[in-house]
Order: sequence, then structure tokens, then C-alpha cells
Amino acid sequence: MFEYFIAQHKDEINLHMIELIEAEDIPESLKESMIYSIEIGGKRLRPILVFAVLKALGRELTLGYHTAAALEMIHTYSLIHDDLPAMDNDDLRRGKLTNHKVYGEAVAILAGDGLLTHAFSLISLDGGLSFEQRIKLIQELAQAAGPAGMIAGQVLDMEAETKSVSLAELKNIHAHKTGCLIEFAVIAGAIIGHAEAETLTGLRKFASHLGVAFQIRDDILDIEGDSDLIGKTVGSDLANNKTTYVSLTSLTEAKKMLEQEIASAIESLKQLPFDTKLLESITIFIKERQH
Repeated sequence: MFEYFIAQHKDEINLHMIELIEAEDIPESLKESMIYSIEIGGKRLRPILVFAVLKALGRELTLGYHTAAALEMIHTYSLIHDDLPAMDNDDLRRGKLTNHKVYGEAVAILAGDGLLTHAFSLISLDGGLSFEQRIKLIQELAQAAGPAGMIAGQVLDMEAETKSVSLAELKNIHAHKTGCLIEFAVIAGAIIGHAEAETLTGLRKFASHLGVAFQIRDDILDIEGDSDLIGKTVGSDLANNKTTYVSLTSLTEAKKMLEQEIASAIESLKQLPFDTKLLESITIFIKERQH
């Protein structure tokens, strides 16, 4: 079910993002660099989650296009900056040269900055949403992507490279670094779809478990994944002294934790007052994904 849903909407959101950037009156070198990293692609899990929640709530998916594009632009900016020499110093992203290897560090930094700031403009100008919805989405996204959210997780992750961390500390790192944007994707769909407060609470709980599950699966794939599929060298996290669920426990234990988070996510969905089959399908996809 989820694979079919992705096939329906992945290309649409890719084209939408490119068209939005192409329409901007900005230097061509900057535009080219921004589009380069957008076109490297990916699963587009975050935009797809926005659409999946809207579908579950019986709303038009087009209502979420600008917000989904904004979210993926912020995710892409974070990857451009993660790859820089001052951070992870990666040459490849999904099998292609990283942005700074093609356009240089200065333009790569500015391309990331451009994607980040343009994202908020997209939401603020979305005439398909009420002013109240736009303000709420901007507040939620700023919190998820900002210094108390994803950026906090990135800082804690770098600091963890030089010291030992507990399992609780590792969960906190990834709840911020990875989980915040996944949680926003779910909550954005709920805000756009006019979900009730109780439903919002239930979806937050679901998204929290989903974010942890996503990261655990990433850590497992770093050990036993296929380099061609995941777009990076298997074992790179361990080689770079990254603390992962596998390095902190074991591969077997990490797989057990993944099963627990998936079960908790699905249990959270069962408490919601609408059809959650598509969201359950996404949850299973995260557990079984190969890249």
C-alpha cells in the first residue's frame, strides 16, 4: 500500500519543489546548487507522511503541497550542511557528489541557507490555508528544525563522538536530530487537516515512536545494508566514531528495540478515530526498508 502511495506522489512533490525554486528571482549559481541537492532525491518520507495523514483525515492532499515542500527543503538543507568538511566531511550523498564537492563550500552553505529560509516563506504565503494554520505550522516547524529541535540533536551528536553516552542520551540525540522533523510531518498533516486536539496528541505519540524506529533502522543498515542501496559506505558511522544503537548495545538488541518501537507506533495508531491502514503501512515500511 505504501509503495503505491509513494509512486503516486513522490514525483509530484519533487517537481513541485523544483518549480518553486525555478520561479524565484535568484542568482543562477545559487538556484542550480539548491536544485542539485533537491534532485539527488531520497525516499521523501517526510512529505509522504504529511500526505498520508491528510488522506487518513479525508482531506485534499494538495492542501499540504507547500508545507510538504517546505519540510523537504529544510531536510535537504540539513543534509547539505551535514556533508560539509566542518561536520561529517562526506564526498557522496546517495551515490552522487555532495553539494560542496560540486559547487564549493561557500555556495553549498548558501544553498542550504536558501532552502531553509525559503521554506518558511512558502508556508507564510500559502493561500490555501488560514492565517491561523500558517502561523501554527511556522511555529511547529521552527521548533522542530531550530536550536531546540534538529539543530540541538546535531550538536549533541557531534559532542557524543568524543565521549561515552548512555542509551537514554542516545535516544534524546535522535529524538531531536531525526525525530523532530518526522514528528512535524505528522503534526503538519493534522494541522492542515483540522484534526481535533485529542487526535493531535495521539499522532504526536505515534510520530515519536516512528522517529526512533527510523533511526534504529538506519543504524542497523549501517552494519548490514547494501552500500549501493543506502548511498554510502556500510560501516561509515562506526568508522567515524558515531555512537549508534548497534555500537551501544548490539545488532541483536538493536533489532529488538526496533520491533518494540514499531509495535508501540502501531498501538498508538489503533487509538485514533479514523482509518490508519496507510499509516500502519508506512510504519512497516520503515521497519523493513533497505535504504
